[in-house]
Amino acid sequence: MLEVWHWLLAHPYLLGVILVAAAVAAALLVDYLFTRVIKSLTRMSKTELDDKILKNLHGPMRTSVILLAVLVAMDIYMEEQPWQGPLVNVIYSVIIIVWTVYLVRMSRMIFRALRERHRKEHTPRQLLPLLDNLIMLLLLVHGGYWMFKIWNINVTPLLASAGIATAAVALASKDTLANLFGGVSVLVDHPFRLGDYITLSDGQRGEVVDIGIRSTRILTRDSVLITVPNSIMSTTVITNESGRVPRFRVRVTVGVGYDSDPELVEATLLKACEGISEILPSPKPRARFREFGDSALIYQLLAWIHEPGDRGRIIHELNTKILLLFRQEGIEIPFPQRVLSYHPRDGHLQGRLELINKEDQ
Repeated sequence: MLEVWHWLLAHPYLLGVILVAAAVAAALLVDYLFTRVIKSLTRMSKTELDDKILKNLHGPMRTSVILLAVLVAMDIYMEEQPWQGPLVNVIYSVIIIVWTVYLVRMSRMIFRALRERHRKEHTPRQLLPLLDNLIMLLLLVHGGYWMFKIWNINVTPLLASAGIATAAVALASKDTLANLFGGVSVLVDHPFRLGDYITLSDGQRGEVVDIGIRSTRILTRDSVLITVPNSIMSTTVITNESGRVPRFRVRVTVGVGYDSDPELVEATLLKACEGISEILPSPKPRARFREFGDSALIYQLLAWIHEPGDRGRIIHELNTKILLLFRQEGIEIPFPQRVLSYHPRDGHLQGRLELINKEDQ
């Protein structure tokens, strides 16, 4: 055995071929053992994403094991040569490139699967391409950094220049960055979704038709498209009328005379909801006696509908039916009155004006 070893040392090229073959065999063995263990774990999941990741892992793993074996063989069996250092750097560079490409591909694959899932759920997915590109950029920067380190290139001046350039860009585009970070916060926090009806603190109300990185678009009931920068959307008060429950409550307030029968008023208000298909049967409509007004008893009719966008039309229909039913039942809807009373005193008339205000129902 010792003689065979000396004979192999006398023929370095043959020894090199044997070492490469051993490295390939070791790569296949490691790849087989590793993937077998991982496959046993991926069988437990229902998604195919982990199978695709494992399938693409064979190439980088085999290449890395072979190149590392070559490095070990060069370090053990070969004498120091002038070309050995650059060759080692080349091998390390190839390993970094292989793994960087693999990680970028896997990142793209994962975000592609996430976009498909969000497309089925009809939710905004503008944040996913942003994160995809950001992670890809970080992976490329990380790979480039180690490439510079391997070839002994000083990266300090480059980092300093990049910092100065970043500061200059940030100052020049602070409004754009504010909208960008506002868009990220809106997409992450989800205060509203596509199709929701929202009301802003300035009174603007409409349906959310687009959520972008820079701005959010709202379509009002007048078919006017409003574009609001996300820097404002992330700081303003937003009332989401759609909420997380797929129903919306409408309120109709009406005043009746003090001589009205409360039971008749409540029954008549509930009768006004009949025949309007948009009003949900559950929760049931309710009529509530709210307060004693200056010249009327204040009642409120509460009903639930599916779409907030139908609120105006439903309130119109309810008001119309309530007016007609009240007239049929003889229920009075009082109106503001002025009562003037005067009394003679010492030959003069002293008037006293009383104004009875009726609140706008």
